[in-house]
Amino acid sequence: MRTVIFDLDGTLADTSGDLLSAANACFRDLGLGDLLTLERDAGVALKGGRAMLRRGFERSGSHGEDEVDRQYARLLDHYDQAIDTHTILYPGAMEAVLHLKSQGYAVAICTNKPEALAVKLLTRMGILDEFAAMLGADTLMVRKPDPEHLRETARRAGGNPDRMVLIGDTETDHSTARNAGCPSILVSFGPGGGDDVVALAPDALIGHFDELPAAVTRLIG
Repeated sequence: MRTVIFDLDGTLADTSGDLLSAANACFRDLGLGDLLTLERDAGVALKGGRAMLRRGFERSGSHGEDEVDRQYARLLDHYDQAIDTHTILYPGAMEAVLHLKSQGYAVAICTNKPEALAVKLLTRMGILDEFAAMLGADTLMVRKPDPEHLRETARRAGGNPDRMVLIGDTETDHSTARNAGCPSILVSFGPGGGDDVVALAPDALIGHFDELPAAVTRLIG
C-alpha cells in the first residue's frame, strides 16, 4: 500500500500560537514578561521548544543553555495545559486526508512533537482516528530527520516504505524524506513557508491542500 505521511505542526495544523504562549508562560515565570510574538516568531515555534526558549533569552539578554534545559520541561507542562486554545487546521487539510483515504492510500502522521502531546492535540481536534498511524518524537529511539522514524510510520500504517511520500513544511521534513529515499511535498502556506521552502527544491510545493492529491499521484502513483 502506498502511504502518505504528514508532519503535524505547520503542515496539518497551525500550532504556533499555543506553542508561543507556552514559551511566554515560562518567561513570565522568570519575571521577563512575554518575549515572543506571533508576528515575529511564528516560524521559530515550528523549530521546537528549545528554539523558542533560546530566541526569548537572546532577546532579553539573559540566561543561557542551562536555563533552556531547565525550562524545557516547564514549557511542555504549560503547553499540555493549553494545547488547543489557538490551534487550527489549515484549510482543506482534512478534506485532502479523507480524499486520499478514499483513493486507497494509507495516511499517517510522523511528528517531532512528543507522542503524548500529539495524541492529545489530535484527540481534542477530533481527527486522531482518521490516521492509520501516528508516531511522535519519543515513539522510537530516533526521530526526524532519521529516516527510520519515517519508515516505521509507513510500516505501522500498513504501508510500504518504498512507496511513501512525506508532506511537511521545514528543512527537517525535506531532509527526512531525502534520507529515506522518498519524495517530499512541502507546503508554502504555514509559518515555515516562503522563500526558504522554495529554496529547498522539494519534489512538489503546494500552496493549498486542494493541490495535494494530484501531487501525490504524480510522485507515488
